[in-house]
Amino acid sequence: MAENTVQRTHHAILENREKLMLSGVTAIESFDDRAVILYTQLGELVILGRGLHMQQLSVESGEVTVEGEVQALRYGDRDRSQPEGFLRRLLR
Repeated sequence: MAENTVQRTHHAILENREKLMLSGVTAIESFDDRAVILYTQLGELVILGRGLHMQQLSVESGEVTVEGEVQALRYGDRDRSQPEGFLRRLLR
């Protein structure tokens, strides 16, 4: 494996639709009790539900735990691992 190759791993473990443990998280764009938008090493992830809250957040390790009623996990653009800047969203 080349030295400049980035290890791209992401895990999502959902327990009883109430606890979602994620690894490989690179950024969190927004969150409230109905939706969490974040970015993983493999792209954008939107979590939809009710009563969602972040129980654990470790920026250094890229681990996040979300608790609440998870209703949907939606993966987006595989090439986006960071939020877009304001100007880029404006010019879309």
